[in-house]
Amino acid sequence: MSETWTLLKLLRWTTDYFAEKGVDNPRLDAELLLAYVLKLDRVGLYLNFDRPLIDEELDAIRPLVKRRGQREPLQYLIGKSEFWSLVFEVTPAVLIPRADTEILVEEALARAGGEGKLLDVGTGSGAIAVSLATELPGWQVTGLDISAAALAVAGGNAEKNGVAGRVRFLQGDLAELPRQQYDLIVSNPPYIAQAEWDSLMPEVRCFEPKQALLAGNDGLDCYQKLADQAPSCLKSGGWLLVEIGYQQAAAVQRIFAAAGLGELFVRDDYAGQPRVVGGCYKK
Repeated sequence: MSETWTLLKLLRWTTDYFAEKGVDNPRLDAELLLAYVLKLDRVGLYLNFDRPLIDEELDAIRPLVKRRGQREPLQYLIGKSEFWSLVFEVTPAVLIPRADTEILVEEALARAGGEGKLLDVGTGSGAIAVSLATELPGWQVTGLDISAAALAVAGGNAEKNGVAGRVRFLQGDLAELPRQQYDLIVSNPPYIAQAEWDSLMPEVRCFEPKQALLAGNDGLDCYQKLADQAPSCLKSGGWLLVEIGYQQAAAVQRIFAAAGLGELFVRDDYAGQPRVVGGCYKK
């Protein structure tokens, strides 16, 4: 007679398995993965703890549990991630949106008036561009990315979140920004130094797009490119706002100052780590 697996029994086993494999938050990941396969929310899991699982459900769950144990990100397994209280499709073509990046959105909103033009450089999933478009109905928002696959994901996310008519996406390299005059340029660019690569978590190092992560020997290449172009792309009084690595605040401020940006500031995230550097261009 085959073994009976109740939902609770499988949840406990999966949690222990994830913990053994070094997965952060193993219980939460187990809950989210099982809820996804069984088409339940987390409350629904708790209400069905005693329900036996049928073979078809177990067959669907097993390969996903194995892949998460191999440290493939949960968001890629379930195909979505939440950001700014919105749901975004994610695939291995794009970085997974992270809560820390919401600090960049907050700082952009603090400097946005009733209408204007905004450029999101390295838009990826479109999380920043789409989130800002939902909050700034009077703004024209453009997302730029070198990856056609990423732009396809971003376009789908704009449509799913009801802003497809107000966000356009362009393919291009951040070394050649569209020659328009923007009120705001925002970016979460690649900022990982080559020497840091081997120390990254397996979820990042082995699965997220390397092109969206690495930025030369010191991790500062993209900040230099953005700062060099800011004077020709920003209106007078416009802002360049970027997410940074936790040890890069001083270096990025120096780069911005050398490019002629003023009113420099650093904003910490809610864990107290430097997260955003900004500067204003005035002719």
